[in-house]
Parts: sequence; C-alpha cells; structure tokens
Amino acid sequence: MTLITIGSILIATLSGLLPIIFLKRWPTLLRLIHSTLIGLAGLGFISAGLLTLSTNQSIILNLTTGFPAISWSLHLDALSGFFLSLIGIIVIAIAFYIPFYLRQYENTKQSINSLMFFTGLFLASMSLVILANNIFSFLFSWEMMSLTSYFLVIYQHQYAENRKAAQVYLLMAHLSGLFILLAFGILAKFSGAYDFQTIHTHAATLTPLWANIAFLFAFLGFGIKSGMVPVHVWLPKAHPVAPSHISALMSGVMLKVAIYGLIRIVFNLLGVIHWQWGMLIMCIGGLSALWGILYALMQNNLKRLLAYSSVENIGIIFIGLGLSVIFISDGHPMLGALSLIAALYHTLNHAVFKSLLFLGAGAILQHTHEHDLENMGGLIHKMPQTALFFLIGCISIAALPPFNGFVSEWLTFQASLQTSVLHSNIMRVVIPIAAAVLALTGALAAACFAKVYGVAFLGKSRTRHARHARKTGLGMRFSMAALASTCLLLGIFPAFIIHLINKIPASLFGTGLSPTHVQHWLWIAPISFKVSSYSSPIICGGIILLCIITYFLLRQFGHSYAYKKNPAWDCGFGGLNTRMQYSATAFVMPIRRVFHNAWQLDEKITTENTEDGDTKIRYELRIKDWIWTTCYKPLDKYIQKSAKLLAHLQGGNMRIYLAYTFFTLLILLLVVS
Repeated sequence: MTLITIGSILIATLSGLLPIIFLKRWPTLLRLIHSTLIGLAGLGFISAGLLTLSTNQSIILNLTTGFPAISWSLHLDALSGFFLSLIGIIVIAIAFYIPFYLRQYENTKQSINSLMFFTGLFLASMSLVILANNIFSFLFSWEMMSLTSYFLVIYQHQYAENRKAAQVYLLMAHLSGLFILLAFGILAKFSGAYDFQTIHTHAATLTPLWANIAFLFAFLGFGIKSGMVPVHVWLPKAHPVAPSHISALMSGVMLKVAIYGLIRIVFNLLGVIHWQWGMLIMCIGGLSALWGILYALMQNNLKRLLAYSSVENIGIIFIGLGLSVIFISDGHPMLGALSLIAALYHTLNHAVFKSLLFLGAGAILQHTHEHDLENMGGLIHKMPQTALFFLIGCISIAALPPFNGFVSEWLTFQASLQTSVLHSNIMRVVIPIAAAVLALTGALAAACFAKVYGVAFLGKSRTRHARHARKTGLGMRFSMAALASTCLLLGIFPAFIIHLINKIPASLFGTGLSPTHVQHWLWIAPISFKVSSYSSPIICGGIILLCIITYFLLRQFGHSYAYKKNPAWDCGFGGLNTRMQYSATAFVMPIRRVFHNAWQLDEKITTENTEDGDTKIRYELRIKDWIWTTCYKPLDKYIQKSAKLLAHLQGGNMRIYLAYTFFTLLILLLVVS
C-alpha cells in the first residue's frame, strides 16, 4: 500500500509536470497524457484507501528533509484511507472529462499547460494533506493546496470578476491557514512534539482552557476552508469563475479535505471531547444548511447556485459531526459512532453528486455559453443524456430515495431522534430544533433543484444558444454516467459502505455500530430493527416492478383508447412562446415572500412605451448576501481607507525614511533601558 500511495502522488504530480516539459506542441496528445496520468493516480488512491479500510491497517512512512527537527511523515489509517478513496472516485471521473472539456481553451488567451500544471499539483497537495502525519507536512501541503487552487480560480484572469473572486479566496485561504497554525501551535506547546502520534499521546496534558482555544482556532480554520456560515463568502465567488472540472474538485474534494482536518483534530488530537464543541458545530451546521439553501434558491447563475448548495451540504455534515461530539461527551459512544458515520456518508455522497452536477453544469456552459438559467430551457431535447445524468444528480442532492442523498440524511435523522438518552435538558431541546432545520432544508433543496432542472432542461429554448446546443463529448458523458451510477449504487447498497466506514469510529474512539446493524446487505437498522429500519433494495425493486406493471398495462389496454394529438392551449394569445414559461425568478417567488427577511432584495419594475403603442414592463431582482454586505464590505472599506492613510508614509523622500529609522531606534532604546 505504501508503494501504491507514494506512486499515486508522484503520478498526480507528473500529470502536471510531464506534459508541459515534453509535449507543448501537441495539445491533443497533451490532454490525453494528462488525463491518463490523473486517472492512474485516482485508481491508485482508491486502491490504497480501500485496502486500508478493508484490512484496517495503519502505515507510517517517515522521510528526512535535510533540515534539523523537520521531517516529512505520512500516515495511512482508516480515516485517511476513506478520504483518499473519496479523492480517487472524483479524480477518475474528472480524468474522462478533461480531454473533451479542455478543447474550448485551445484557441484562447489562456494556456492549457498552466491549467494542467496546477491541476496536477492541486491533486497531489490534497492527497498529501490527507496523509500528513506531523504539523510540518500538514501545513506545507495545506498551503500548497491553497496556492494551487488560487491559480486555478484565477485561470481566466482577463476578467475583473475572476480576479476579485480569486483575491477573496486567497485572503480567506491564508486566514484559514493562520487559524490552523495557531491550533497546531497550542498542541505542539503542550506535547513538546510535532508528530500526530506524540500529540495524541500527550493530549491529556491540555488544560480545558487551552483545549477550548485550540478547538476554536481549528474550527475557524477548517470552517473557513469548508465554507461554513458566516465565513463562506469566498465560495459563491470562486466556484462560478473556475473551470467546471476545477469547481467539481474544489466543491467535491477540497471542502472534504477541510472536513478531514476537523475530524482529525477533534476526535484524535485534542483528547477529551467537550459537549460544548458539539453544540457549536451542530448550531453552525444548522445555520449553514438553512442559509446555504435559501441563497441557492434565489440564484439564477447555475454554478453560483451549486456553490451555495455546497454551503448547505457542509452544514448537514456539521450537524452529524456535532451530534457525534455531543453523544460521545455524554457517554454514548455507539450513538456517537452512528452520527459520525452519517456525517462521513454524507461527505462521500456530496462529493459524488455535487461533482456530477458541476460536470453537468460545465457541459451546459460549454454548449450553450450561458450561465443564467433564464437563458436556457429545452435542453432535454438537445442534450438528452446529460439531462438524464443531471436529473439523477438533482434527485440525489434533494435526498429522495432510492438515491444516495436520502441514506445519509436519514441516518442523521435517526441519530437526532435519540435525544432521550442525553442528560442535559438544553441538548434535548436544541437537537430537535436542528433536526427540524434539517427537514426544512431538505424540502427547500427539493424545490431548488426542481427549479434548476425544470427551467434549464424542460420547456422551450429561451435563447439562440440554447436552441443550437448539441450533445457533449463521449468522455464527458461517460464521466457523468459513472458518477450517476455511483449515486444509485451508494443509495441501493449502503450497508456495504456503512460496514467499511464503521471501522473509522472504531479506530478513533474504540466503538462502532453493532455488527448486526451493519452487515446485513438488505436492511439498515442503525439503532435496532424494533426502532427503525430501511431497505433501499426493496424500495428500488418496488419502483422497478411498478414501472414494469404500468408498461404492460399500457401495452395491453392502451390500444383500446383513441388518442388525438392537439397543440397545447395558448390562452388566446396566438401561439405558445418562451415568455409564457415559468422563469427561475417566478418559480421561487412564494418562497421569497415567506423568507423575505433572509436576503437583501433590490426589486425594480420599469415601464417603457414601444413604437407600436404597447407598454413593455421590465422586472429586475438583485439578491445580496446579508453577511457580505453587513460584515465583509464595511471591513473592506475600512482596510482600504487605512491603506490609503498608511500610503502617505511612503513619500519617496530619503530624509523622511532616515527620520523614521532614527525615531524607531530611540523608542527601542527607551523600551529596552
């Protein structure tokens, strides 16, 4: 497994370096070699991760760097094996997608070489974060991941919007790294070492005060990178401007790397777990879930909508992690294991269906050149296979059976219903509220993606670009088909995945689910069969059987009825047109009326008299993020004003600079003396 892991990281790195060095003049061969190397790296990640999970082995590899007290240490255990497998699944899908998707950049100002270079380093750095076994390895890989993803976000740097989004992302990424550095600094101070094993061994030396401070720093650092509210502002800015396969990697994989870091610190390095941590994680998770889906509902930019949806799903994962911390701290490790499994399963599910949706969005953007849902429509006739795969992604993210999103959210609900065992009355009240927020989030998510699919794929084409759309490339369709099939398999056979994931809580805090609850492939009974159970294979079989019966009934009796095809009623307006269709804005208007205080709405209605004597009405709606306008925008203005004031100190006069030096020395002499 060591050779497979190291070899996969080297192959991922070579996927960026090798084509650039030797194959600059052959772009087709360049794309092929780049995607092949990425696919081999992904296959290696899956192999190493699944072998580690199935055998439950733990491997440590130490490499010297030549610097005193600094070594490069890698560790592959059950937790890192799970996340390494997650990376591999998405990377393999991306490998089939890239050769066809990158064609659109061949004759543009951007260099495909730089995109491939940073993509390879980005994949290698994410895997190194997962495998890091000491503070130096982790922070180096973390910063490498942040920097390479920054260059991928700013790839089309000729647009001012892209540059601004990349700057916001880079600022938040470095702020995230700073908080993580402070958390690790506290752990290193009390343990006297930098490797994770020694920190884990000396975790008991942490005082409650410093443990709380270290947790808060880690929660902020990893929360910023994962996109939790209120530090999510970079995510809806960076995702829409990055290439679509990079958006899939960032949302599907990079956010999960931050989840890994939080789990590693909370469950493995901080020692004693406090229930207050779980309450904070769960409450922020509930806020993120509701906030993310409300803002996703209001978006008409397809990729920005998917970015806000990632905020929602990160919130769902945080609810599961918070429940796990609460149950473990209250002395119920089996319920803590169930909550952690639910969070990890949703982590895997979100990686798969969100990557599928971003790849589908990339296919739509490539062939329609439209980002706005209002300019799409009728794509099911032009891109039928993409429409099918995108539909599966929408059903999965809406948590409808028998697809994978339902299983992980159902497990989270099962854990949240066990509040009667808790000793604290506060937790008995707060956890049901979080469960209610999760239920509301699920309903809003279903409405959100009904809007997305209905407006984008159904009805009539609203623009010339949508009318002239065509089928996507074979590789792009194959990658979407693979992810769509994975969504279905993860939903139909969740017991096999739960059995593998069950080894993670067993390795972290010594307790997993009972074998009788996770080894039966047909049923899932996380608490007991008397309390609740779920059988996705039976539900899926029932759906298939119902479809077959309906088909044969129509074949048998359908011929006895006379059908006459007539055009749809046009209400007397002289023929149907695109203006008679539901728009994306109108679809969510009832929800906007209910939750109108959640957004800053700027509605404008203007009237204009045409030459024919008719009145033309134009409606404009702008949605602004409350957190951005109330928190970050005033802070940005303050920083700009402060920078302008400080700029006056740089007058360019050498005598003034010498005076600064002289007075600084005087102040230092006074302080020292």
